[in-house]
Amino acid sequence: MFGRPTSLFPADATLAGRDSLGWNLPARHRVLGTPLDAEPGVGDTPATMEVAYFGLGCFWGAEEIYWQKPGVYTTSVGYQGGTTPNPTYEEVCSGRTNHTEAVRIVFDPSIVSYADLVKTFFEVHDPTQGMRQGNDVGTQYRSAIYYTTDEQRATAEELTKVYGEELARRGFDPITTEVLPAPHYYPAEPLHQQYLDRVPNGYRCHATTGIAFPAGA
Repeated sequence: MFGRPTSLFPADATLAGRDSLGWNLPARHRVLGTPLDAEPGVGDTPATMEVAYFGLGCFWGAEEIYWQKPGVYTTSVGYQGGTTPNPTYEEVCSGRTNHTEAVRIVFDPSIVSYADLVKTFFEVHDPTQGMRQGNDVGTQYRSAIYYTTDEQRATAEELTKVYGEELARRGFDPITTEVLPAPHYYPAEPLHQQYLDRVPNGYRCHATTGIAFPAGA
């Protein structure tokens, strides 16, 4: 656990990956019953839905936190932010793909705002830890907000600033969260999808600062 790389590899030193996903995903979310790969405006998914991506440590617990929020239509877990196409979990754990563990969220903005999702993101993990989250060490556990629209970018940047100022006031280190345009998302293996619904006593490890957003933010 503690021997994993804590810095990103040069792109030409990452693993080659493969041309296609090596597994078939379940059609439906185990908890919500909605399409796991839902896209706004495709099939039964309303066009008014939006997509958000976050990396906040081990994706098992991250996904569980978000599928419980009212207004979330579906969630899945996968790999984002690296250079290796269609990586496996073992490859991501090696650090040689540069991906972080991510949760993909399709949500109804008339019920839950993107700002609320971002506030949850900051409050349920410690965004100051760099290439780790609690006892989980490695580049796959880095904190990330991957935005899909200019509006999401503006919201993410503003709330990062607000929360960073609150943390600094409380004596915490600067936020290390990367805020970037959403890179390609590679869904993780089926056994990782809604893992904590299948394994209720499974591993949950999120460090937190214990600091809520200031009132009115």
